[in-house]
Amino acid sequence: MSVSTSPTTPAIVTGAASGIGQACAQALAEAGRPVALWDISEGVVAVAEQLQKTHGVNCIGMVVDVADVEALQAGVAQSRAAHGPIGALVHAAGVAGVGMLDQLDPALWDSVLNINLRAEVFLAQALRGDMKSLPGSAIVGIASINATLGNAMNPSYSASKGGMLALNRALADDLGRDGIRINSVSPGQILTPMIQQAVDNAPGLKEEFERRILLGRIGDPMEIGKAVRFLLSDEASYITATELVVDGGNISSQR
Repeated sequence: MSVSTSPTTPAIVTGAASGIGQACAQALAEAGRPVALWDISEGVVAVAEQLQKTHGVNCIGMVVDVADVEALQAGVAQSRAAHGPIGALVHAAGVAGVGMLDQLDPALWDSVLNINLRAEVFLAQALRGDMKSLPGSAIVGIASINATLGNAMNPSYSASKGGMLALNRALADDLGRDGIRINSVSPGQILTPMIQQAVDNAPGLKEEFERRILLGRIGDPMEIGKAVRFLLSDEASYITATELVVDGGNISSQR
């Protein structure tokens, strides 16, 4: 008897033009899932075209500002029109919001929370009907080890990611009634374009990052993408309200 471990219902991935979001979209396309790739950057269109060419699945790139709830809702409607009912969501869109306490202002705070956290709420709300109708539907939010670790440089980012962990536990209680799972993935230091730029411009920073990590290296975005793919698959059918930390042993390190 064959067992399906990878649903082929369509997925939406936010923040998909680069980094972790792009890796998540790639991992899902590799598994045969149609993907609506969202990003505020127009580069997302070319990423979607390349994934479709490489993996032979229907991928569409869409410019969507997830901080705008009306744009988000329109994006869901457009994704549904292109792919049919949506059975998976990865909310990877996020901004770093670097700014210590004395540098914070309400506009920066609101921008970080609206993109990193609030968007997932209204995406889940807009997609609930689709997901309820599709067995095996699931959501993954990309959180961060900064939800647990203290970092004076980004209190707004840390608050948004800590909020995501709490939010997803609350939504799991609600969505579970409809058979919809929701989990969080907390990456550590991952070699995204943003981290690459930082280590290129700061001699010794890469080594400082790696010194703390038990595996001794910065992670690759696809290592997050594959973890997300697992949580969206039938292999994870009894996992919800959970945080999966993918950090190479950073939080637990005493180095």
